[in-house]
Order: sequence, then structure tokens, then C-alpha cells
Amino acid sequence: MDQKTTHMKETVSARIAPVAGMDVLSRNEVTRLRDATQGGLHTLLRRCALAVLTSGSENDDALGIFARYPDFDIQVLQQDRGIKLELKNAPASAFVDGKIIRGINELLFAVVRDIVYVATQIQAGRFQLDDSHGITHAVFDILRNARVLKPNVEPNLAVCWGGHSISRLEYDYTKLVGYELGLRGFDICTGCGPGAMKGPMKGAAIAHAKQRMRNRRYIGISEPGIIAAESPNAIVNNLVIMPDIEKRLEAFVRAGHGIIVFPGGVGTAEEILYLLGILLHPANAGIPFPLIFAGSRESAAYFEQIDAFLKLALGDEAARYYRIVIGSPTDTARALAAGVEKVRTYRLDNKDAFFFNWALTIEHAFQQPFRPTHENMAALNLHREQPRHLLAADLRRAFSGIVAGNVKEDGLRAISANGPFVIDGDHEIMRALDKLLASFVTQQRMKLPGTAYVPCYRIKT
Repeated sequence: MDQKTTHMKETVSARIAPVAGMDVLSRNEVTRLRDATQGGLHTLLRRCALAVLTSGSENDDALGIFARYPDFDIQVLQQDRGIKLELKNAPASAFVDGKIIRGINELLFAVVRDIVYVATQIQAGRFQLDDSHGITHAVFDILRNARVLKPNVEPNLAVCWGGHSISRLEYDYTKLVGYELGLRGFDICTGCGPGAMKGPMKGAAIAHAKQRMRNRRYIGISEPGIIAAESPNAIVNNLVIMPDIEKRLEAFVRAGHGIIVFPGGVGTAEEILYLLGILLHPANAGIPFPLIFAGSRESAAYFEQIDAFLKLALGDEAARYYRIVIGSPTDTARALAAGVEKVRTYRLDNKDAFFFNWALTIEHAFQQPFRPTHENMAALNLHREQPRHLLAADLRRAFSGIVAGNVKEDGLRAISANGPFVIDGDHEIMRALDKLLASFVTQQRMKLPGTAYVPCYRIKT
């Protein structure tokens, strides 16, 4: 192993073998992972691997991470006893006394696993991505291949959403809620990054240790466009890289048994609108799915803003699908537990699996990858003359585009080249959206604290 200083950053070069086992790869798969051309997988592997190696990074600039480690490279080596990863000029923080941290080793090989699996399944035509059922089965297959879906386990997976850019007070509160969830035997699934994605895992880990619960799951679900801006936190022990944001969102909903939303920014609003759009679909009436907005008393105003926007845009009926619990981590955990018990009963009665929610109808409009170009953002239908679940779908895309413009590599480049996205629609909704986004900026929910924010959008009011 070599260690040196590059561009004022300490880096390490090393060869590592998997510590937790790794399926063998074919020569063709290794070749594709080493291929840096447009049709190869090397660029994707390098992006995701560097994100894992900078686990715990307090930065949300997808372009900046590559600028800090411009000489980083990773190659997959096929050897007699299996594969190894050759790391060149990797962040030294991923190593201790010359040895890579075990958790980072596991997550690196999880990246290889998911990239190879998705690419080979698509190439072989095994994923039918042109219809809704085919996409749902692709989500199932990716999660199964990642060994996330566990049979013979009672419903206990709490999905926690929330911002990566939150205050210390809000972060500490997510830990308290996670602690109460852990005491009640819940495993935690988040978007794998910092802030509200880390806090619940940290709190639950302490509670699991106190309850002497072993082999608990701390699942992080990401996708290539955002992982560099939200590197996995140190507690994640099951990392899954979904192909795009839409499959990532469906994975949360299909695998989880209930969702808690903490304060956040545009990414959190995107997730809320995605789920509400599904729950508002007439075909999903009567299917229990607990959705709780949770925060400290200092966060009450934040959720009042979210609540007001949702009611204005989607109607008062939308509020039937979520509950707001302020200032009580215990009540939050108890509310989720009560909701998950209803999920358990419903799935028993309908002979549905505990480990994957097959019953929910998710329309193709919610599953199609949205490419946030200036043209696509301007073409969104943000008017009330359509079913509410379809309006929620396009509102979700609007927030998704802003997320891309804030932190994703492609979005950052598009904004740099062509200026801010222009968003237009129903006059009343646009005014409320502009007010909501302005509050996110004021509260520093768009970028990590200390980072100047330049809006990537312009709302036509």
C-alpha cells in the first residue's frame, strides 16, 4: 500500500479484497467495469466508489468531490480466488493504519454488486422497463439481489426521510426518534446520507445495543445521480444503488412498512409528494400506510408550511394521509408502531408479503425517469385541471429538478450553461411554491450551512 499527499489531500493507493464475500464476476462484467468509454461502467463505478470512500463527508457538491480527488481511480481485478479492487489516490480517511475500514470495504463491494447486476439484467433484457409491472419487478429484483428483502421477519422497517442540511437541534431530534424506534425493534431505512438520514440510524443503533438486539439493519438506498452529494453515513450496513431516483423512491415504499418525515428541503418535499400521489390514487384507497411528519417544537412552523402547501395544491383530503407529531419522540414511535400493526393485519388478511408491498398501485407516470432539462421543467403541468395524484406527480418532478440543480452533477452543469430552470403553472400554486422555496433558502435547507446558495430556479408568479 502506498500513501502520499496529492493536491494537499492525503491519499492512499491499495488493493483490497471483499471481507464479507462477493459473488464472482465474469470476464465480460470485469471488462465493462474497466471500460471508461460511453458504453462502459467505469465512470459510474468511479463516481459511486469515491462517494463511499468519502463516507461522512460534510459536503454536498457533486462536482467538488471529484475536484478534491481528481487523480482517484478504481479498477476491478479478476484473480484466481475472486476479485479485488485496486484503488489509486483514494481518500486516506477511508483507512486506519494502512487497512481500509471494514464498513467502507463492504459498501464498496455493494456498489460493484449493484452496478454489475443492473447493467447485466438490462443488457439481457430481463428488466421490462416499458410498463408499470415490469418496473416494479425490476425494483424487487434489485432489492432481492442486494439481500435486503428478508422473509419470516415481522414488519419492522421504518423508512425515515428528511434533509441532509438541517440544524443541530433538528439532527439531535432525529436521533431521539430513532432511539425510540430502536427500543421497539424497528430497523431503519434512509437515503443513506447525513443529517436526517443519519440521525435515526444513530439513535436506533444505541437502542438496539441496549435491547441486546443483534444483526439489525441500517439500510441506505441511493442512486448514482445523488450519492456523490450525499455520501453514505458511517452507520449504513446495507447499501443499495438503484438505477435512478424513481426506482429509489419506489424501493422505499415497497420495502418499508411506514414512513417518518423529518424537516428537510426540496428533496424531502419531493419524497412527500411522491408518496401522497400514490396514496391519493383511487386504486390504493383502504391500503394502510402510516406517514408521520415529525419534529421538535422548534420545527412546528416548518410543518405548518408544508401542511398549508399540500392542502392548497392537492386539497384538504390530502391531509387524511399523514399525521403531524410535534415535540414527542415517544409519541412518534408509538404512532408508527400502531400504523405498522395495521399494515401487518392488512397483509395477513390479503396474503401479501411482509417484505415487499405488492398491493400498492404505482402508475407509470410515477415510475418514468424524469430528466430535469430546462425544456422538461418548463413543460410540467402544474395546474389543478387534472386528477390530484397526477398533479402530485408533476409537482414531485418540479422539486426533483430543483434537487438536480442544487446538488447533482448533470443538473449543476445544466444550470451553469443555461441559467436557472423556469417553473410555471397555476397562479395560486406558484405563489405558494415560491413562498415555500424562499423559506427553505432562508432556513438554509437548500445547501449545507455555511455554503452560499444561488437559486437554480425561477418561479413565474
